[in-house]
Amino acid sequence: MREKGRERVFLSLGANLGDRQGNILQALQFLSARAVVKKVSSFYETDPVGYDDQPRFLNAVCEVETDLEPSGLLAFLLAIEKRMGRLRPFRNAPRPIDIDLLLYGDRLIDEADLVVPHPRMAERGFVLIPLAEIAPEVVHPLLDRSVASLARSVGEKGVDRVERGLRFRLDRDVQQESPRIAASLTRVGVTNLERVIRVTDGGRPTLFEATLDLFADLGPERSGVHMSRFSDVLEELAEAFSSEASPDFESFAERLAEAIAASQGARYAQVRLRARYPLERMTPISGRKVEELATFIGIAASDGTRTRRLVGVEVDGLTVCPCAQAIVRGYERQLLLDEGFSEEEADRILDLLPIASHNQRGRGTLMIGADEKVRAEHLVSIVEASMSSEVYELLKRPDEFFVVNKAHRNPRFVEDVVREMLSNVGLVYGDLPDGAFVLARQENLESIHRHNAYAERQGTLGEIRRELNEGIETSHHTSLEEWLRGDRSS
Repeated sequence: MREKGRERVFLSLGANLGDRQGNILQALQFLSARAVVKKVSSFYETDPVGYDDQPRFLNAVCEVETDLEPSGLLAFLLAIEKRMGRLRPFRNAPRPIDIDLLLYGDRLIDEADLVVPHPRMAERGFVLIPLAEIAPEVVHPLLDRSVASLARSVGEKGVDRVERGLRFRLDRDVQQESPRIAASLTRVGVTNLERVIRVTDGGRPTLFEATLDLFADLGPERSGVHMSRFSDVLEELAEAFSSEASPDFESFAERLAEAIAASQGARYAQVRLRARYPLERMTPISGRKVEELATFIGIAASDGTRTRRLVGVEVDGLTVCPCAQAIVRGYERQLLLDEGFSEEEADRILDLLPIASHNQRGRGTLMIGADEKVRAEHLVSIVEASMSSEVYELLKRPDEFFVVNKAHRNPRFVEDVVREMLSNVGLVYGDLPDGAFVLARQENLESIHRHNAYAERQGTLGEIRRELNEGIETSHHTSLEEWLRGDRSS
């Protein structure tokens, strides 16, 4: 969809001096400063026109969108030509770059220094053939004929399509050869790949900056995977998702894992996606609306026939140390007793007042894998409810008191937070099957120690339910990798 205020424009680019292909690509880069380049045709080599004693031309056509008016666009194109060293010693002289304005929407312009449509485009094969490649349906506003029809009339004679880029024939596919050491590898791929993806929630599309890790397994008979195919698959899928609704991050990861398994010929492929997601919150006392950022996680694994996926979140919160609080309570109780208060009075006073302790910022992670739909934003609430208190970016003083008081009324060890998450998952998702997977993790950034505190539980929901509801300890906790790769019938 074209942005409001921008016009659809087609330009012809040609070069026959220096690095012809490099010059055209450089011109496209300059164009991007004032226009959005939407499409670029293949490159075509043709004989010169008007002056024969010069090298052959390399030509291409591009479609751009710009808010420049025609006269301003022409001045910009001439500035690019000058910047790239074009001289005009005589008409049709050799040149490092030539940029012609072919079409500017449906406008008809006939001025001393600018005529649109370009007056000679309908007779030039080196213009019409590449233009028909990227926009065959466009109609010439004067001739009332489509570009495809005009291209058929002039024919392709003398317009030779050439490969773009440094292409060469590979004598052998090294990745497919047997390695010197025949050992299979669990995961091979690319990490920290950044991409903007589009998610549609409630009919409203939103763009997110995401970081992806893409993997495929590698059998002992192959030297390596095709690294470029990871990016190729991602770009193709991102392009497809740009024109359709992607309801969530894990759906994107799921389709990407399936595509990687197919493109790599792998028995198993895995995708891990992380994106920062805005959530609208309301402060507890002042009632101010604030926007917070949470980290959403999507993981998917595919064996080519069945795909498993997880949705997860990482959320910051506040935890208060129960051990330190118990020490402070004991100390304060003794002070009250020394002042003449009875034991009953001292306990009553301490029950009324929040007891000091050291606190720390905690980061909770919760992931659930299931065929059923689980909304990531709901997991945010589960994680926050499992800590001593949630935190907010913006707080008024009454809100600060609420958070501090709540946290000190709910002291929790790092282990407590994980167990609270497990219990809350069981409460909220009682309808999920036992084969669903849960990962609950908490890391506390200690305030009075130089180390961090850490706790984690992984397992199927059935394993966790047996412990919580029946008191049956499970000797084996199903890991994330086991669940992703495991029994596909569950």
